[in-house]
Amino acid sequence: MTTIKEISNACGVSPATVSKALNGYTDISPKTTELIRQTADDMDYKPDAAARLLKTNISHDIGVLFVDESHCGLTHEYFSQILNSMKEEAESLGYDITFISQYINGKSVSFLEHCRYHRCDGVVIACVNFEADGVKELVKSGVPVVTIDYSFDNTSSVMSDNEEGAYNLASYLMELGHSRIAFIYGESSPVTEKRLNGYRRAFIDHGLKAREEYIIQGRYHDPESSRGATAELLAMTEPPTAIMYPDDYSSIGGYNEIRNEGLRIPEDVSVTGYDGISLSEVVQPQLTTWHQNTDEIGRESVRILVESIEKGEKCSYERIKVSGNMYSGCSVKDHWSGKK
Repeated sequence: MTTIKEISNACGVSPATVSKALNGYTDISPKTTELIRQTADDMDYKPDAAARLLKTNISHDIGVLFVDESHCGLTHEYFSQILNSMKEEAESLGYDITFISQYINGKSVSFLEHCRYHRCDGVVIACVNFEADGVKELVKSGVPVVTIDYSFDNTSSVMSDNEEGAYNLASYLMELGHSRIAFIYGESSPVTEKRLNGYRRAFIDHGLKAREEYIIQGRYHDPESSRGATAELLAMTEPPTAIMYPDDYSSIGGYNEIRNEGLRIPEDVSVTGYDGISLSEVVQPQLTTWHQNTDEIGRESVRILVESIEKGEKCSYERIKVSGNMYSGCSVKDHWSGKK
């Protein structure tokens, strides 16, 4: 393994100069810094993580707390995109990622204990019960934390603008002449609350009244739950002309139930999803959905966390809201004219 001393000999400078150049100190000339870094690359130099930790007290390891109640793990289409962008951003900033759990060597531990065991400099928390005692303990511990789609008083957060997304989907349907618009929403959470707010606000702004019987709770990422809710809606004396689903994956259940009833999409029932995963482009007809900017959500969460880690108490808490955009597929019909 190449050492700093070997690089210093090759460059004709002191080991201290090599160390400064590799660690970003600015009191080394740009020319010398470039020479040292190029030589280190040519000699395949790999920094000693243990030595770096002793020197900087930074392990360059970020924890990710991700507890998926649907048990899809890393195959969850929406969160896997966020996790991938987090990984890419972390690597570009010189950090590794460790998944935080409640087990070490088969023994039950707290999230905080697992974080300390791996010497994580900070943690990004996503898709978890934020009210759980173990999560609150981690947040209050002083370990730098960034949350996704949830905001604590003493943490930075990156929020997808869920109210905006639901508002724009409902408004889009109304502008096409739909007024009997059903909304199948997911489990109780801040995300769900914001989407319900957006849905209701769209009715108010368009001078319409939301019908409470059209607002039904389902589950995120659960086609069977959406299928059952769809059956309930279609059995009504006056069924909706459009149905908004909690996410793209769940809309599969709606597609199946609508077709089982001998109805067509969008000729008889218009359908929208949420998230903008690749599935929305391959189902037939292509799904109209709200595309969440997963790349920006993941990258911003890591950027803020690394800044907090490296600046310590100097870093102020940030609240970032990430906008999405409409993907207009073929699953919605113009209700004024009957055209798709």
